[in-house]
Amino acid sequence: MTRTDGYLLDNRQDEAGERFDAFATLFDPTTFRHLERLGVGPGWLCWEVGAGGTSVVSWLAKKVGPTGRVVATDIDTSRLTPAARPPVEVRVHDVGADEAPGEGFDLVHARLVLVHVPDRERALRSMISALRPGGRLLIEDADPALQPLLCPDEYGPEQQLANRLRSGFRKLLADRGADLSYGRRLPRLLREAGLRQVEADAYFPVASPACADLESATIRHIRDQLVTEGLATDEDIDRHLANVAAGGMDLATAPMISAWGRKA
Repeated sequence: MTRTDGYLLDNRQDEAGERFDAFATLFDPTTFRHLERLGVGPGWLCWEVGAGGTSVVSWLAKKVGPTGRVVATDIDTSRLTPAARPPVEVRVHDVGADEAPGEGFDLVHARLVLVHVPDRERALRSMISALRPGGRLLIEDADPALQPLLCPDEYGPEQQLANRLRSGFRKLLADRGADLSYGRRLPRLLREAGLRQVEADAYFPVASPACADLESATIRHIRDQLVTEGLATDEDIDRHLANVAAGGMDLATAPMISAWGRKA
């Protein structure tokens, strides 16, 4: 993530760990499928940007083995401590402002990071410049504007409340500089940056228990901001959290668009 007082989803809050666990459940299979396809293996030098939690870092460490190295960076590395042993190197780093933590990487990967970074162009240039010729870039980011609803099937008051709070969440993100339509532009941005063999796909979970876990953690995480900015009342939030805990609502996430390419 980028270093900014306006960042909404601070890694230091207790709910951040719950969010990372939900992201791992929801998105790790997709991420790992792409990384397998890109050929990650023994001896690779990898940079995991805005790592947040440990699931992807630990997977990469097993793949590269003792002859490889995984540089895991974030502005807050407190949740990366369990992974901080060879071949993993953990560094405090702001991808939107700092120089890349090295060069000659075989792989650079970022998941759900750049949408939040104010200087996304600089961050993307830095990530590409850090690749060796032939190195692979995999960027995975959300596109909340492409699918803005928490409950795509809005058939009752519980779903209507859920979607109203999701709208408030999107407003908080946008007010803090998030680009809510960034994901759809990734293929073009990678091509324009000179990468070759650019491809992309999208994953859109609906009605997964992890969607409910993610929603509960997120709403508790941003509760104060929703209330302070007049986007919801405490009563709204308590009712919504109770609805989520009761089950029965088909909750979704924004599509995560994965785009990848190879440096010339």
